[in-house]
Amino acid sequence: MAEVILDHVYKRFGNVTAVKDFNLHVKDEEFMVFVGPSGCGKTTTLRMIAGLEEISDGTLKIGDRVVNDVPPKDRDIAMVFQNYALYPHMNVYQNMSFGLRLRRTPKDEIDRRVREAAQILQIEHLLDRRPRELSGGQRQRVALGRAIVREPKVFLMDEPLSNLDAKLRVEMRASISKLHRRLGVTTIYVTHDQVEAMTMGSRIVVMKDGLIQQVDTPINLYDKPVNKFVGGFMGSPAMNFLVGTVEGGSIKSSTFNVTPDAELKQKLQNYGGKKVYLGIRPENLHLSEGANEGNSIKAIVEVVEPLGAETIIIASVEGDQSLVARLGSHIAVKAGDQVNLVADPDKVQAFDLDSEANIRFS
Repeated sequence: MAEVILDHVYKRFGNVTAVKDFNLHVKDEEFMVFVGPSGCGKTTTLRMIAGLEEISDGTLKIGDRVVNDVPPKDRDIAMVFQNYALYPHMNVYQNMSFGLRLRRTPKDEIDRRVREAAQILQIEHLLDRRPRELSGGQRQRVALGRAIVREPKVFLMDEPLSNLDAKLRVEMRASISKLHRRLGVTTIYVTHDQVEAMTMGSRIVVMKDGLIQQVDTPINLYDKPVNKFVGGFMGSPAMNFLVGTVEGGSIKSSTFNVTPDAELKQKLQNYGGKKVYLGIRPENLHLSEGANEGNSIKAIVEVVEPLGAETIIIASVEGDQSLVARLGSHIAVKAGDQVNLVADPDKVQAFDLDSEANIRFS
């Protein structure tokens, strides 16, 4: 196995810099996820690691070897693509063994690896079928199998589940996670789906506009976002942001007055009289049980979404700001109702209005 190190890596396309000063150390056997909106540079970075894009500046190491100028076939990596990239005229066995046959691997070794990978992925019964005879999930398993038989140092996966339906994506997420635990191969996985990132990655790289915003564990990204972008991108439904003015360590407006925990309250002393973003996740709001309960936010319910185990409400605050709350399963509210939503003070975040940095960590 191998670690992957990117040291001050840049990628330029003419006058456009797609990836900027990218520094990352992916540990041996780690499952690292790149996540971010479309166009943030995550796939470009993956393609540089694979050798499919040249590095404009910086150094890339796989294991103890600098591979900037090493051809893709000699990097000892295996890549799983978004569109599966299976050969339509070959059956599953031939697709999985194709790379090994090119390397002139002995036939008995090819057969052992293909059948072992097929068993791991539970596709032994599909080895004689062609891609057109397979479902989307089966094709994805074949693409994974083709990567497994290579026995590479690093797996690279470029949005491999994006073409699958929601139920199958959940199943395949679990399959890939189990596969990683079983094989222990260093894996770099690209997705735009933050739920995929949260459930699969041992660490996550959040990217925006070619820059790394934060690298951390899923829970730390969720609970301790370094800036407003990370706070808003990680989580579904997304974190709520309301603009308020700091007064005496509290964040206030005409419709809310929220006092955070002692740590953040102390940090807000430097923002007296200034406007900041108040950040609160939907699950950290509950309906007020009393008219004078503290930390309340007055809102007008616009949409109620009963989901069985929970109810999502979308409400407006001060007319032009939106708020989402994740409440219990049997909430007696309807569109048009005025409600008081109470924020958990220990879960409140605050972000600088200009830099959008998390004030808690400033």
